[in-house]
Parts: sequence; C-alpha cells; structure tokens
Amino acid sequence: LRRGPFMEMALSRGLRCCQRVFSWIPVLIITAVVLWSYYAYVFELCLFTISNTLEKAVYLLVFHVCFGMFSWTYWKSIFTPPATPCKKFQLSYSDKQRYEMEERPDAQKQILVEIAKKLPIFTRAQSGAIRFCDRCQVLKPDRCHHCSVCETCVLKMDHHCPWVNNCVGFSNYKFFLLFLAYSMLYCVFITATVLQYFLKFWVGDLPNGPAKFHILFLMFVALMFFVSLMFLFSYHCWLVAKNRSTLEAFSAPVFVSGPDRNGFSLGLHKNLLQVFGEDRKLWFIPVFTSQGNGHYFPLRSQSSESHNPLLANEDMWDESDDGSEGSLGKFSFLFITQICSRIFYFKFFFSLHNHFQ
Repeated sequence: LRRGPFMEMALSRGLRCCQRVFSWIPVLIITAVVLWSYYAYVFELCLFTISNTLEKAVYLLVFHVCFGMFSWTYWKSIFTPPATPCKKFQLSYSDKQRYEMEERPDAQKQILVEIAKKLPIFTRAQSGAIRFCDRCQVLKPDRCHHCSVCETCVLKMDHHCPWVNNCVGFSNYKFFLLFLAYSMLYCVFITATVLQYFLKFWVGDLPNGPAKFHILFLMFVALMFFVSLMFLFSYHCWLVAKNRSTLEAFSAPVFVSGPDRNGFSLGLHKNLLQVFGEDRKLWFIPVFTSQGNGHYFPLRSQSSESHNPLLANEDMWDESDDGSEGSLGKFSFLFITQICSRIFYFKFFFSLHNHFQ
C-alpha cells in the first residue's frame, strides 16, 4: 500500500518524460529535411551540377541569406518561452484561502469579481463568470488560455504548434509569422533556381548520377512545402488583419455585452502594429517588437466597455477556457492536412524513385 502512490508518481513522471521526448519528433523531421535540402542545393546542385561560376556564386549567396533567416526565425519560434500572467493576476494567500473555503459556486464567482475589479479584465467565460484557471490559480487576462501541453496559462495564446514544439502566443507570434514567411521564401527560391536543372535531368540533357535524384527530389519537396505553407501563412495573415487568434477565430471572445469576434480589432494598420511594432525597419527581423505586455489589449468599443465596474481601474494598472484542450480538435485539421500532404509526398517520392531506377 505504501508503494502504490510512489509507483503512480513514478509512472506519471515516466509518461511525461516520454511525451516530452516524442514531442520533439516533428521538429527533428523538419530539421532533417532542411539539412538534407542544404546538402542537395549547395553540394549536388551548386558545386557538382552548375558550371557557370557567376551563377553558382549568386545562387549560393542568396540561398544562404534565405537559409539563415529561415533558421533564425525557426529557432526563435521553438525556444522563445511562452509568456505567462504576472503576479498581479495570481490570487493572494488570503484570497486563495477564502476562495477554497467557500463551497457555494455563486459566492466563489463573487470573490473573483471583487478581485478582478483591480485588473484590466474585459472578457468573460461563456457562462459570464470571470475566467479563472484552477490549475495555475490565476485570473486569466484577456486572450489568455491554459495549454495542457505546456501546462501553463499562455498570454494571447494562438495555438500549440507541434512543428515548433511550443505554444504560439504573445511572446513568439511575430517569430512564428516570420518563420512561415521565410519558409515560403526559402521554398520559392529553391523552386525558381532548381527548375531549369530539374527539366534538364527530366528530359535527359544532363547525365545520370547522384545529383539527378537529389535535384528531382528537392524540386518536389520545395513545391509540396510551399503549397502547405501558403495556406497556413495566408490564414494567419487574415488573423493578423482581423486581430484575432486561432482560438478566437473558432470561438469568439465573450465580453460583458456578449460575444464579439471583432472586439479587439482596431483597423488594419493598428492591428499590424500590435504584432510587428511601430518600427518598420524591424518588422522582418526576428526580434521582439510587439506592442504591450500581453496582459491588456485595447478594445474596438472602449467607451461601451468602460461602464463595466470591473474595468474602472484599468488605467492604474502598469504592467476554464482551456485553450489547448478546447482547441486541439478545432485546429487539428491544419495538422492533419500537413500530415496528409507529407504522406502523399512520400508516396510520390517512391514512385519517382522507381521510375528513374
């Protein structure tokens, strides 16, 4: 009996460890494909196939610029920690004791209402109550959701992305957008420069050899990734223009006056500034320039919300919707679509390989 809780704890830790290890598999797949594309382009194409020195030098220069920006943005998307609510949104010891001792749900809601009067909280749960995370013991700021994968509340959570093994939110949303953009640029450049040699190998103008397979495969991989990235990037551009997150696109944020999908939209220009900042020279560089601190976001109808007594003190502030569990089913179609495209891509690869044997 004494060993029961210990064994359960050890099993739980083992499962968490396995989950963390397996969560890196999508990142390793992307990394392996990118490293292979580097070898195929630099060595098989530029060094072994292209004979024109000037063409080779130009291709290598532009390729390494694209590769560098892609790697930089991918790194920042993966290793930028998700932003979490500050201490002002955590319950104090006395409030926590009072909340846990109270057994009546209505009384608990009233306690949260009293605490929220000191905070710039505009949104509510679907039931109309103050959004509170029982696991993190914090009042959720606007646009904040709990991610069960990261096991924390994430400011302006967009989604948990398996391809970067990280939550995409306030701290790294700009990096994620740039990662998609530079990934597309990387694929477009490869496709445009490989095309003529792809056709030459295809019709037999160039001799058979190891480079033939690499260049044919490289062309197809670049096209496949470009198509899948194009849809995802276009979708996120639309979200930025509307000032919505992926979660808010599926489930409109609820205000005191009711649900409103455009509650945070301030117009195209201001919406862009919220993500990329005011310094346009830094828009395309993966450094953090987003406006605000992730805890408070201006509203489209600020005047109507000012009548809410909970918001009366927002100017003096200086600094369970489960976003992951509730959204996994909603945006999983994006993940499934990419998986299907990869399956098709491997099937085509093997058929192509057999064709040229």
